Parts: sequence; C-alpha cells; structure tokens
Amino acid sequence: MFDHLGLSVRDLSKTRAFYTAALAPLGLGVQWDKMAGVVAFGAPGRPRLWFAQKDDGPTGVHIALAAASRAQVDAFHAAAIAAGGRDNGAPGLRPHYHPNYYGAFVIDPDGHNLEAVCHAAEA
Repeated sequence: MFDHLGLSVRDLSKTRAFYTAALAPLGLGVQWDKMAGVVAFGAPGRPRLWFAQKDDGPTGVHIALAAASRAQVDAFHAAAIAAGGRDNGAPGLRPHYHPNYYGAFVIDPDGHNLEAVCHAAEA
C-alpha cells in the first residue's frame, strides 16, 4: 500500500542528525540527499522516510501510495480530483528522482499531499 512517507520539518539538520542516529541500529540510513533541503532514509537502495525543510507556513504530511502501473496513477489522479481533491502535480515522469518514477499528486480535503507512484518502466 505505502510506497513512502514524507514529513515537513523546521530544522532539517537536527532531523537528519536525529534519524541518522536513531535508525542506525535498525540498519537504516540516508538513502537519498540529491536535492537541497530534502533527505530520505531507509534500507540500502530503498528511501522510504522523507524529510523536507519547510521554513514558512504549516508543516504537513506527504503520503505516497504504490501503484502497479502508470494507468493506475492516471486513474488515481482523475478520481481524486473528481472527489474534491486539488491538483498538486499532474501524472507524469519525475526523472529527478529516477528515470522511471511516474507519479501524480493531489491535496486531500485536510491539506495533506497524497501521491500515487509507479516505479516500473513502461511505455
């Protein structure tokens, strides 16, 4: 069901230090830090817990749900918009994450960022 979880934080350096220490005994560590203001933790090669610096406004939650296909991502986005969600990123490739990252984003009625993502290579 879940692909990954993201949280906005006020002090990314403190968050990074805390989670680096706390997750090490579980065999988890930094798996992605290719973009300023963002760090992700998980098992080797599997970033699952993401943190992003948020300097102003409310912090929030980002929930990414695993999709089996790009068509499912498209259908999720259409259904969520029809149900009252607000578009926060149309379905499409996000190659800055990896070449096959295909996702779509909506804001739910409570203001949370909800995503469906497919990692499979498809035409």
